[in-house]
Amino acid sequence: MKLLVLSDIHGDVNALDKLDEQFKATDAVLFGGDFAKFEHTETAAPVLEKLCAKHEVIFSVLGNCDEPDFIAQIEEKDISVEGSLVYHEGLVFAGSGGGSKFTGTTPYERTEDELVADFDVVTNTKEGADENGHWNNLILIMHNPPKDTKCDMIPNGMHVGSEKLRALIERTAPLAVVTGHIHESAGIDQIGTTTVINPGSLAEGKYAWLEVEEESGAWRVTKAELRTL
Repeated sequence: MKLLVLSDIHGDVNALDKLDEQFKATDAVLFGGDFAKFEHTETAAPVLEKLCAKHEVIFSVLGNCDEPDFIAQIEEKDISVEGSLVYHEGLVFAGSGGGSKFTGTTPYERTEDELVADFDVVTNTKEGADENGHWNNLILIMHNPPKDTKCDMIPNGMHVGSEKLRALIERTAPLAVVTGHIHESAGIDQIGTTTVINPGSLAEGKYAWLEVEEESGAWRVTKAELRTL
């Protein structure tokens, strides 16, 4: 399965038009949140409309720049995976929206407990996990990155990701994690067997490409690439 990985569009509908060939080639779109431009939450709706016009299969969460109530609109479009398990073509998707509390200047900042609670549906569901609680076919989408990877570092070298989200990944061992939020930390890394991808901000011309395949009942990542427009 070929997956187009996006995050942090921040109101830039024109950037989506530059990905028409990639939309045609992908089986599904994974979006890590921030439909809206910083301090301009009204820019979220046009991005949602344009994104949904580009592809029929989208799995998404909200970002910290999006109003929490905007969840109703992405649920209406049937693209939200926040706090839920969504099954598609042998894969399972789950999501956590918003960012950790930091500046207090964006509308969807949450505690670590709130961020990780969105994945209670994963930890409370036994069907799909092995005897160790590991999910071979699970892809998590979380706007806030897990701590201590190539995907959560700010310019001063500090890792600002969530310790509790990282612990969840270590406990559940999903196939892949899509994150965003930290624009300057676009990267691909591993937590155990899990591939972690921060595609960077599409508003800055950055995105990623992920390919996964199933063989003899086991899923694996066959390609993970950072790309630019």
